[in-house]
Amino acid sequence: MQTRSASDDRPTVLVLGAAGRFGAAACAAFAQAGWRVLAHGRAHHTLHQAAEPLRADLDSPALQAAARHAQAVVHAINVPYPQWRAHALPMLRAGTALAARAGALFVLPGNIYNFDEVGLQPVRAYGPQRPISIKGGIRADMETHLRDQGQAGLRSVVLRAGDFFGGGAGSWLDLGVLSQLKRGRLVYPGPRDVPHAWAFLPDLARATVALAQCHLQQALPTGLTDLPFAGYTLTGDELLDAITAALADIGHAPAKGWQRTGMPWGVIRLGGWVVPMWRELAEMAYLWRVPHALDGSALAELIGPEPHTPLRQALAHAVADLRPVMPALQVKNA
Repeated sequence: MQTRSASDDRPTVLVLGAAGRFGAAACAAFAQAGWRVLAHGRAHHTLHQAAEPLRADLDSPALQAAARHAQAVVHAINVPYPQWRAHALPMLRAGTALAARAGALFVLPGNIYNFDEVGLQPVRAYGPQRPISIKGGIRADMETHLRDQGQAGLRSVVLRAGDFFGGGAGSWLDLGVLSQLKRGRLVYPGPRDVPHAWAFLPDLARATVALAQCHLQQALPTGLTDLPFAGYTLTGDELLDAITAALADIGHAPAKGWQRTGMPWGVIRLGGWVVPMWRELAEMAYLWRVPHALDGSALAELIGPEPHTPLRQALAHAVADLRPVMPALQVKNA
């Protein structure tokens, strides 16, 4: 780890899970905004070049010592779905402990798993949480922990968004929509006339920086602040139209056009008996059937206009990020 010079008066952010997609986007956004970035990751992880690497366990003395200098802690750790029961809440507790010791703002990138069909239309700040899934219950427990810690003085933000895309592999974009690209198919997981919420990771990361700046200016309330991020609300056909345009921009335009197909949820549910990840995906299938959007007005009151990349441009960046890991994107279609 680099040693901080006495003349370095930049604010400091500690990004936990900095090698992940949101963690990497957060490191880039904070570095661009002039923050000193401490990037937490494991020994084999590649971390942002502008960040100071912290390769240590969450409860290690080295990480605790480094965290004392932070004005903000971003909890970008996200373990695979099958590990949530065992690890999600303990890791959150470790992260909040680091922030509490430093008196830092704690930022958790949230999702909409906490809400049932009524709460999804739309998702508002401090809306009633009635989880109907195991993972939704875990996310609700995580936010309950943040509210409890707020009673002890922790200042935290849940920046809640729809499905993430951008920043490389691991989203519904590559695991679902583009998974059958070689066959000339675009796969959509739900009914194509139902509105669904999406968030471009670099935009979400820039909103995180803006909230950290609010904290420096003492403009955030005490305790837990719940802030939905509007992002994009798109029907399936609207998303696929935009993806088709983004693919055409890089030469992917089959002569007969793209065939639009659905996700085989019946097969996924059956396979869930033997494939844990399929079981976890099937549990959240309702989010593709239920129309939803996020109301970003509370966030806009704090930071001004929400960071927003035009959809076609955002998808072009997301597709470009996938080309190194998706061979089908490296060869133009005839």
